[in-house]
Amino acid sequence: MSAPMSAKFAEIADSFFKPAVRDLVPYEPGKPVEEVQRELGLERVVKLASNEGPFGPFPEALDALAATAAELNRYPDGGAYRLRAALAERHDVRFEEIALGAGADGVVDALSQVSLDPGDEVVCGWPSFPSYVIGAKKLGAAARTIALVGGRYDLQGMLSAVTARTKLVYVCHPNNPTGTMNTREELDAYFERVPEHVVTVLDQAYFEYVDDPDYADGIEEYAKTGRRVVVLRTFSKIFGLAGLRVGYGVAPAGLVEAIGKVRRAFDITSPAQVAAIASLAAPRADSELERRRRLNAEGRPAIERALQEHGFDPVGPAVANFVFAEVGEDSRPLFEQLLREGVIVRPTHGFGAPGAIRVSVGTPEENAFFFEALGRVMSAVRA
Repeated sequence: MSAPMSAKFAEIADSFFKPAVRDLVPYEPGKPVEEVQRELGLERVVKLASNEGPFGPFPEALDALAATAAELNRYPDGGAYRLRAALAERHDVRFEEIALGAGADGVVDALSQVSLDPGDEVVCGWPSFPSYVIGAKKLGAAARTIALVGGRYDLQGMLSAVTARTKLVYVCHPNNPTGTMNTREELDAYFERVPEHVVTVLDQAYFEYVDDPDYADGIEEYAKTGRRVVVLRTFSKIFGLAGLRVGYGVAPAGLVEAIGKVRRAFDITSPAQVAAIASLAAPRADSELERRRRLNAEGRPAIERALQEHGFDPVGPAVANFVFAEVGEDSRPLFEQLLREGVIVRPTHGFGAPGAIRVSVGTPEENAFFFEALGRVMSAVRA
């Protein structure tokens, strides 16, 4: 919506902005369903773009949200005491070892703030989650991105990129956008070699979806054994709370204390806190998580097969709730064609892979809708 014609706002010169921000490419979220419906006049739109869980909050979380609604005139608990205590109990760690953020990337942002000065460095694989790079660059730090090998993080190559100025090394596990993981042996070897001045951020946002026995639990196997590591988790995926933005990190108490100093006041809202607590305490949480994990494990290979049937080669093995495939030099044309058919996928330009798409696993019905839409698009292309 444009401003009224009578409005006249001041012009702000580029020189006002610090170079690190002026040259920054912002994170580009997936298109909202309502926007696509409005722009294209479509009645049915399926969003498979943002790796959200296709199932909503647990019933207990919805009840907790309804119960807290009457108190929304009050600020939330800024320290999120009950949520931190519940997470500490869940992972059998100390309260002081739980850091919260508005999503796991909220913790990434805080980690950048507490550790990075201009000239410092972070290291991560690429293509990967853009927040690692954005968090560094906006503070004037450098991001050293190391190409994936076989679609997976090259941990040994990343170790070779570490310098005296490296503060943080990010390991996206499984990697977003490729959905691939590193083995326990590879991670063990990495932690044996990583220099003592580096803090590793092991991003396990998709932890609950992975059923590969060679997938390491970063909290149990690295954080609790004294490694210099922050392990990230989130309620945005399998718990169905993406719209509330609740993430957390398990980390040494000194890091958690520093994160608390830069975290925005009241950034974890009251609805977010009570919904997360209710999700953890739900009597049938384990069985519901298992149901969601099973449906995801059935839907992911079906999406891979659909892409393969139309000549695409998904990267794998994928272990999370999405599939990644190269589709040409520029993925936007296919993205736009699928959009017109009512399916939102993710072109991965912002992740460092301009020729690929990422498709999130939906419900069985949503997946079938995607299969049919892809078939229509590819038939038109061949014609």
